[in-house]
Amino acid sequence: MISLSQELQLMEDADRRARSYTAGIGTRPVFPTADALAHLVTFDEDLPDHGRDAAETLKLLDDYGSPATVETNGGRYFGFVTGAALPAAAAADRLVLAWDNAGLAHVTSPTAAKVEAVASRWVLDALELPDTAAVGFTTSAGAGTLIALASARRALLQRHGWDVDEHGLAGAPVIRVVASELAHVVVTKALRVLGFGTAQVVLAPTDVFGRVDPARLPPLDDKTIVVLQAGEVNTGEFDPFDEIIPAARAAGAWVHVDGAFGLWARASAVHRHLTDGVEGADSWTVDGHKWLNTPYDSAMVILADRDQLAETMTSDAAYSSTSADSQKNVTLEFSRRPRGIAIWAALRTLGRDGVADLVERTVAMAADISRKLQESGFTVVNRGVINQVIARADTPEQTARIVAAAQASGRTWFGTSVWRGEPVMRISVSSWRTTAADVDDLVDLLSKLRIDHA
Repeated sequence: MISLSQELQLMEDADRRARSYTAGIGTRPVFPTADALAHLVTFDEDLPDHGRDAAETLKLLDDYGSPATVETNGGRYFGFVTGAALPAAAAADRLVLAWDNAGLAHVTSPTAAKVEAVASRWVLDALELPDTAAVGFTTSAGAGTLIALASARRALLQRHGWDVDEHGLAGAPVIRVVASELAHVVVTKALRVLGFGTAQVVLAPTDVFGRVDPARLPPLDDKTIVVLQAGEVNTGEFDPFDEIIPAARAAGAWVHVDGAFGLWARASAVHRHLTDGVEGADSWTVDGHKWLNTPYDSAMVILADRDQLAETMTSDAAYSSTSADSQKNVTLEFSRRPRGIAIWAALRTLGRDGVADLVERTVAMAADISRKLQESGFTVVNRGVINQVIARADTPEQTARIVAAAQASGRTWFGTSVWRGEPVMRISVSSWRTTAADVDDLVDLLSKLRIDHA
């Protein structure tokens, strides 16, 4: 067994190594070198018959693991709409690890229960959603989508006199889903896991910008779940909530909004108009680890009907009966880490004006990238309403070569996507660490690569 003094020494070593890694942000290649990747073979050991030294294990992880990480925590990473972890949020996570409390209810951590309750209230305030809604702190928008759609189906069946908790789905009225033809893969995955077949999912046509077209919206009724987007993953566009949601509610449909990153636009007076009408939905999902810049494993599912969420996700047991709004009763996990504390720390240290500034500053930098890429001869495909830029070179082959060369350079990292059948480079500006100098370096690199790969 390890002694307390050895445990403290190990924690000090881990903290020293973490500080060293953080201090090196901006000096390493954004994507690891071939040499660093090759050394990952060091981890290919057999399970030891006898336990190895903890300090030596940590050293191994740092010596060979740290060099092969992707610097998502820096200012030059523009992939997957991922923000760098705010210092306050990362520090809070470290303290939470030391507590080692389960965040399922007051009984396992009074502190976690209280702080997550405050975080719930602040999230609704920041996003200007109904203050009577319930918030579940989940691992990801994917998990939140699963919860929201399960709650939606249960509620619609309940309105038609079907108790899914007692009778299951066999013989139940058929629930349809109307989703954007550009719905994110987490939505299609959640539908698949919940047993919605393709015959039950109708894809709504979108306009030239990637928004669901209200004029071509499929018929809706009181056995329909409508899934809309706040921030299409490529263009960053927002569905016209103020037109679609009233029509859906009038038909008795349930409206869910996938707002993984775009919902944070509501925190900015400059960009709030993009989400006009979104507060009229029944459920929403939003990530913390994207635009709010919390560590990974940080997201929220929000339901306007807090009772419906608690009834759908309840996990009370004889040995663990807690309040309906306990996090174990509004999320998938029973034994869960109190991930809402990092969100609380981020919101407390940023404040209302800090969240708005983060949104507005990154949107402005995305607009700058878009303008400068066009000046350099690239075709920018989207109109840039938010923090997303999708662009292409003269040919698909040239676009692919430029992206590959940029990724290999170590100076940046962003990925590719396909928009309307055309391959594009996809640049997301989400990090609090990104500066004007990072933007200039990115554009300078891409401009030179366009010439080199003409």
